[in-house]
Amino acid sequence: MTSTIDELRKTARQLLTDGKVDVVIGYEKGSLPLKATPCFVRSPQDVDKLIWDETCENNLAAFVAKTSGKKAIIAKGCDSRALMVLLQENQLAREDLYIIGVSCQGVIDQRKIETETGEIIAASLADGKISVQGIECDKVFSFTEVKDITCQTCRYPNPVLEDVHIGGSIEVTEQATAFADVIDMENKSDSERKAYFKEQMSKCIRCYACRNVCPLCYCQECFVDCNSPKWLTGGVDSAENLMFQTGRALHLAGRCVECGACSRACPQGVDIRALSRKVNKDVKEMYNHESGLTEEVKPALNVYSADDPEAFLVKE
Repeated sequence: MTSTIDELRKTARQLLTDGKVDVVIGYEKGSLPLKATPCFVRSPQDVDKLIWDETCENNLAAFVAKTSGKKAIIAKGCDSRALMVLLQENQLAREDLYIIGVSCQGVIDQRKIETETGEIIAASLADGKISVQGIECDKVFSFTEVKDITCQTCRYPNPVLEDVHIGGSIEVTEQATAFADVIDMENKSDSERKAYFKEQMSKCIRCYACRNVCPLCYCQECFVDCNSPKWLTGGVDSAENLMFQTGRALHLAGRCVECGACSRACPQGVDIRALSRKVNKDVKEMYNHESGLTEEVKPALNVYSADDPEAFLVKE
């Protein structure tokens, strides 16, 4: 039986050989254990470097607009949703894009592993098991034990937009409460939420890794970098950190595809999802909108309807 990775390489090789694309954007083995890294394959001879497994965590849609020529991209469900939004916002030309869709079981949360083993020295994946040699101890994990929290709530593991599909599809079961984590946060008291976000924002060093890795943060100048008006100082302050993260979450309202790239990129482990998931829940409830699912439905905040609810503006 042909494996998914063999089919990916075969498809990439054919596209490059036939001259249908100039580059294939995918994943290759990284220099660190359990880390894949984005790669840009430009010749048929190099397609064997392409991989596909639970370490392929980057949202490759972030690289498409920055790559010239006709390009093919290996897209998970969240990657394809991000591509859909970028197409809706006229950041990409569909005729220059070939989407190789692959269904995704989820990716590994390396922090969960390192909590138990310390720094990872070596690791291998086989049959749903991750064998890890750590600086403190060795251990074998099942994938479900170390599955990224974003993937645990994913309802779109299959690409929503693709030119070809590689491998099988994943059956999605309806979740009883899609935003259980947000509801738990909403049920906390004001003081509890204030204390939680104060603690989280005290960890932020404002390195902007979350912004830089996001496929939908493509502004040439971010609001935090503006000098007129000047929104933030150059230092690191808990209140200003919250303003940055809140502002970013609001700019992604009706656009965020919940790929989790921002949280995984954060070197401090800040709970960025707590803000973005809350905004996504509100957009879903108020506008019945989820981003990047169809070409016909535009981002919620890009359109206006006289029937839009305005409970947040007018109190009766």
